[in-house]
Order: sequence, then C-alpha cells, then structure tokens
Amino acid sequence: MFFALLVPDPGSRRALARDRLADTVAIVLALTYGSVMMLLGDATRPGAPLRWQADLASGVLCAAALLARRRHPLGVAVALLPFGAVSVTATGPIIVALFTLAIRRRPPVLLLLGAVNVGTGGVYFLLHEDPSYGIWMDLLVRTVITAAAVGWGLFVQAYRRLTTSLREHAARLEAEQALLEEKARLTERARIARETHDVLAHRMSLISLHAGALEVRASVSPEELSIAAGAIRSSAHDALEELRSVIGVPSARPEPPQPGLADMPDLISSARAAGMAVEYVNGVPADGPPAQLGRTAYRIVQEGLTNARKHGSGPAASVLLAGEAGQALHITIINPLSGAAGADPPSDGSGGGRGLLGISERVALAGGRVSHGPAQDSFHLEAELPWPAVGLPAR
Repeated sequence: MFFALLVPDPGSRRALARDRLADTVAIVLALTYGSVMMLLGDATRPGAPLRWQADLASGVLCAAALLARRRHPLGVAVALLPFGAVSVTATGPIIVALFTLAIRRRPPVLLLLGAVNVGTGGVYFLLHEDPSYGIWMDLLVRTVITAAAVGWGLFVQAYRRLTTSLREHAARLEAEQALLEEKARLTERARIARETHDVLAHRMSLISLHAGALEVRASVSPEELSIAAGAIRSSAHDALEELRSVIGVPSARPEPPQPGLADMPDLISSARAAGMAVEYVNGVPADGPPAQLGRTAYRIVQEGLTNARKHGSGPAASVLLAGEAGQALHITIINPLSGAAGADPPSDGSGGGRGLLGISERVALAGGRVSHGPAQDSFHLEAELPWPAVGLPAR
C-alpha cells in the first residue's frame, strides 16, 4: 500500500499535504530505482548510448516531470517513454509514470504503453556497442518491472473504485434510512390525526346536538337541564379519555381497550340518547369478525353517524351490517340529505368531507372497497371489508 501514496485520493482530507508527500516519494523511488539499474547495468560501460553523467541527468529531468503526472498522466507517460531507449536512469520515472497511468486508465492503453516500454529495452541493447548481457536480459527485466507497476496500479484503481462504491452505497443507505424514519413519523402523525378526528368529531357532535337542543327550547325544566348537562359532561369526559388513549398521554386509570363490533350497540345507544333516530340491523353472526376488522367497522359506523348528524336534513340514519367469515363484511349507512337533493357533504373549512377521506383510508388499509354518494334524497355510504375464514390470515 506504500505505492498508493504515489497518487493520493484527491477527495480525502489534507489532500494537498498528501500530494506533496506523494511527489517526494515518487521522485525518490524513481531516482533510486534508476540509479541502481544504471550501476548494475551497462550504462557505466564503454559504448553506452549516453555517458553515465548524461544518463543520470536525463533520469533527473524525467523524475522532475513526474510533478505533472496527476494532471496529465497519459501525456507524461508518453513523453517519458522515448528516454527509455537511451537512458537507464530514466526507467525509474517511466515505471512510476506507468503506475500512475494504471490508476487512471483502462487496460488497453496500458498494454500498449507497457509494450512500448519493453520495446525500448531492445532499442537500448541495439544502441549499446558492447553490452554485458544478452538482449533477453533487458527484455526480461523491463517486462517484469513493467508488469508489476501496471498490475499494482490496476489493483489500486480497483481498490479505490470499490471504496468509492461502498461510500456511495453507505450514503444511499443513510439517506434511505432517513426517508424511512421520516415516512414512519408521517404515517404515525396521520394515524393519530385520523384517530383524533374520529374520536373528537363523534363526541363533539353529541355535545353540539345536546347544546343545540337546549338553545332552541324556550323553557327547560331543571330535570331536563340536568340530564342535558350530564350528557354534555359525559361526552366531553369520554372525548378526553379517548384522546388520551390515541396520543398516548397517561391517565389515572389503565388505558381502555379499543372499541370493536361488540361495542356497536353502545355507539347506537349514545346516538339515540342524543336525539338521533337510528335504525340498526346487525346481520353478523354471533361469534363476530376478528378484533381488527371489528374495530375498523366500528370507526366506519361512528364516522358515518357523525356525518349524518352534521350534514343530514334531520338527525336520522339507518345502519346495516351483514356478512360472514370467508366472504366479506358489508356496512351500509343511509341518511337523508340536507339542502338540494343529490348534494354531497360539504368540504369546507369546518372539516366536511374529511371523515369520508378517513373512512376511505381505513377501508384501503383493510384491503376493502368503499363507495359513497347521493341517491335521490338520501346519502349512501357502503363499505365492503374482507372477512377471512377461520384459520386464514387477513389480506
């Protein structure tokens, strides 16, 4: 890994200091290798293409050119290759230039330049008048050294690509994790908002109905006033308790269980006690659907009755439940329309229409279907929820 300093990663910290260190290491290694080869080879013997002093000077000039190898790796390598035909010292800078190029370029270019470098060894042998070794020695040494430099450069290139890929992959995973966390937060907020709407809309509509009855009646007996005030207080208290259970605020008593299909008669009774005429038909078998399905059905009926009180022409509605295991649970809520026939519930700032959106989301999460709209002088809300057979998982 010591050779990796020759071309430091430009994206790392303290890149400038590493570049200077890499320049120093590159020049020292190049001159050391070239000088050793000059002393061991034929450069100091009579008949060499250049006198050893000129050979050494050529190697020093070639080593100085390595300062530009990061900006122009191909140009530096091509410019230094011809010196390998006349100077043994220059082979050191040439090897470093080929190593630098191997980190940046693809193998075809490297193979071509490596072959040229080996070929310059044969040219040097032919230019030498009295070589000590045969041409095979020059070709073998240059082939081995060139292959080692190019191979190590390709390894460093692959290593850097791998580390870059791993860093990018880690960054993507962190970004995806952040998105998942944000999505989870938004989903939880939407769930709390939906539950809060279901709870408060139902309870507050009961309070509004009782308060409206007191407002329109000219004279109210103390007993009737006490009953109405008690109903208002009870509805407000129940709204606060259910709100605490939704948002997780601890209360003095244990958190009550979530309502289900078994609590449907109490829901109908509370609506009737508030002065609403509700026709309720339950065609569901006595054993009933699973708890989650029953809870969804309860919330749908609760919201349907709330819409009927808020937007109907009169405090009246009919609720029909039908279905069996292995088929589906059908929920039908019908209430007379207010205003012009065929008008949908308003979608103004008072929150009209949001209850239907909440119902649609609940039914979609349960894997069912829902339809709603006016039909003649009444508003129909129909929901179909899958009811798996006993022993089969819900969708």
